[in-house]
Amino acid sequence: MYNPTKTDSRLLAIADIHGYEEELLLLLQEAAYNPHHDRLILLGDYIDADRPATWGTLDTIHQLINEGAQALLGNQELRLLASAESSSALHPETKEWLHKLSLYVVVGQYLFVHAGIRPGVPLHEQKKKDLTEIRDEFIYTPLPDSDEAQSYTIIFGHTPTFKLDASSPGAIWQGNRRLAIDTGAKHGCRLTLLDVSSLLSYSCSTAPESRGGDFKLVKLQSI
Repeated sequence: MYNPTKTDSRLLAIADIHGYEEELLLLLQEAAYNPHHDRLILLGDYIDADRPATWGTLDTIHQLINEGAQALLGNQELRLLASAESSSALHPETKEWLHKLSLYVVVGQYLFVHAGIRPGVPLHEQKKKDLTEIRDEFIYTPLPDSDEAQSYTIIFGHTPTFKLDASSPGAIWQGNRRLAIDTGAKHGCRLTLLDVSSLLSYSCSTAPESRGGDFKLVKLQSI
């Protein structure tokens, strides 16, 4: 069960795992993740809905949730639940906990969401489609001064950072109080775990020839 009282612990986040379960566990190990002390936010797209071979990753996500992590819904999980054929192949308990996942979460000065938010729309009025699928309308549009999200740094996934002119393939992208951490695991780039508290990113390759290799630990200048 998620423990919201972990206020003096590290804050970790990872997005867009897309079935790279072993790499996820490797990064948590490299970061010495301790579920009894650390807060782990999972930002959705744990699978590819049209690739049943990735669905087993949901078991690992559920285990992490049971140990204290908080998971958000991504568009891939919504696709899976919406598809009668694939959804019927899921265990009823899996469908039950997926349906209960949140679409965003606020932790201190950070707003975590899978894809982003619609600028100018109060958080409680945001549409599920925007929270899980929005791209340019969020990434490149300044928030109005009156927007309640103005006070947060928004940490999101969904859009691979190589599409956002990141400093290098597989790097985190930063811009205008927005932090994109989908570093292209699905596309053979990298999977990244961000230690928000210490400004450290742990990443490894997801390229077929070097899966789980080429580990990198990078210190960010700021968030």
